Amino acid sequence: MVKRVRQVPQAQRAKAARDATQESRLAAGVRAALQWPRVLGGRGVAMVAGAVIVAVAVAVTGYFLSRTDTKRQVPDTRARHYKDVDACLLTGKDGITAGTTAAEVWQGMQDASLKTHARVSYVPVTGDQSAANARPYLNGLLQRSCDVVVATGKPEVTAATQTAPQYQKVDFVLVADAGADSTSAKNITVTRVGDGLRAEVAGVVEREVEARG
Repeated sequence: MVKRVRQVPQAQRAKAARDATQESRLAAGVRAALQWPRVLGGRGVAMVAGAVIVAVAVAVTGYFLSRTDTKRQVPDTRARHYKDVDACLLTGKDGITAGTTAAEVWQGMQDASLKTHARVSYVPVTGDQSAANARPYLNGLLQRSCDVVVATGKPEVTAATQTAPQYQKVDFVLVADAGADSTSAKNITVTRVGDGLRAEVAGVVEREVEARG
């Protein structure tokens, strides 16, 4: 009986040799990794770990800084200085909504503020649009020590007209329609609604502010 010997192709033998070499290298790498803590010792491991943590922290910080807007707003060192004079506007429920008389009056007050450095503010009367309801809002402005009170809107003008005689040290500017009644009170100035209202209000507020020094 003839014994048959299985022939192994040369290509298969070469592949088996490469696989054995790779396994040998992998085993050597695993052994080196297992021996690494022993070689470095506890202190060495701690130092390497610390270095890794620092590197990660620097990378993360750099990432977020790169996403931050580099064009940050630089504070204006030329901050505007205001006079200790307040001009306050009392309006109807619509406030200074664009297209309203109050909006034009407010623009005039802002113009006056740019020239005189007086502080300007406004308060709308909410709820019932009547002189009786407007009066508490007006009193609030007077308690805030407003030096110049500008009123626009019929209820607001009426409330200011009735209150002005009690506050002779406060200057009142009333923005009224052409048919509104005038007043002889010394601390009241009446401006009429119409063309040039913004400039007129600005001029009146400027004069009142400058008169206070």
